[in-house]
Amino acid sequence: MSTFMANKGNIERKWYVIDAAGKPMGKTAVAAADLLRGKRKVTYTPHADCGDNVIIINASKAILTGNKMEQKYYRTHSGWVGGLKETKYRILMQEKPELAMRVAVRGMMPRNTVTKDSLKRLHIYAGDTHEQQAQKPEAYEV
Repeated sequence: MSTFMANKGNIERKWYVIDAAGKPMGKTAVAAADLLRGKRKVTYTPHADCGDNVIIINASKAILTGNKMEQKYYRTHSGWVGGLKETKYRILMQEKPELAMRVAVRGMMPRNTVTKDSLKRLHIYAGDTHEQQAQKPEAYEV
């Protein structure tokens, strides 16, 4: 008997919908990262991209616990002197809730090339509608 190794030829991908309304952003991001990596599958292989497609809806209604809305910052740096830009999460959640959720999910993933391919299968929407009805996604409870 041989050990199963996942590769592009034998991976079956499903579609899942996660509703982030009223749930902590971190718990939603952990669930999405696990599905994107395929860690909840029996055929999980760490070095292969064997995860599923994930749709996150109601990203604007996700909550941050504690004082994170006022104390946490989203920071970017251009690489130039004085090129640091900071935005409070309160403002980021009002203007770009999809970006805030994407950053949270990306932070839960390993830093390798599999992550780059996995994040292409992540679809985030601020509202409660999405464009992937044709794929017949299953609801996933966090």
